[in-house]
Amino acid sequence: MSTKFTIPEAGLESSRIQLTLYHPPTHNAEFFTQLSAHPILARWLPFNFTPEIIEGILAEPACLFFAIIDKPTGRHAGVIGLLHTSFQHLKTEIGPVICFPEFQRTHVTPHATALLLRYCLDLPKDGGLGFRRVEWSANPLNVGSVKAAERIGMKKEGTLRWTFIIPPGREGTEAGEGRGEGLGRDSVLLAACWDDWENGGRELVAKVLERE
Repeated sequence: MSTKFTIPEAGLESSRIQLTLYHPPTHNAEFFTQLSAHPILARWLPFNFTPEIIEGILAEPACLFFAIIDKPTGRHAGVIGLLHTSFQHLKTEIGPVICFPEFQRTHVTPHATALLLRYCLDLPKDGGLGFRRVEWSANPLNVGSVKAAERIGMKKEGTLRWTFIIPPGREGTEAGEGRGEGLGRDSVLLAACWDDWENGGRELVAKVLERE
């Protein structure tokens, strides 16, 4: 895989979780077992995860994909990644963020999102990428996702209309006649930028990572 991402030698971890580069032979079984047992995990996704989709993500230099490992139990607790990365413009997007049901409403999602934001916005001398902008997009109906972004300092910037044609069975809006098949959805756009980071964002994320 050709990529410009550099993962710190110590890895990406807090006192409670570790972000491990996703390895299909190691992580696919639990991931797809969870998706099958809990279809609600895919409720807000604009696509259906398949092994082929994961292989495509792993082969894409603009993407980074992690398994979230819960350190107290040693178990696979979810997945998180970076999408649509531009090293030319020093920006990226956090997503997808999927936490398995047993680990929801725990430290897992706050620590995983905070770790990834710190990795993106810290300077290279501090083990980060030195990016200028990190985005987060969510279905407007997915209040939990929006709140998760805001808890790590993301700010709402607006709503992008008709961003996806979503799979059958998902919540969406009918398009006009002749506009293709499938419901559509909007996306709430949030972002944290380098100046947010230097003006309180770093300290906010540090506090999130201190919480047990």
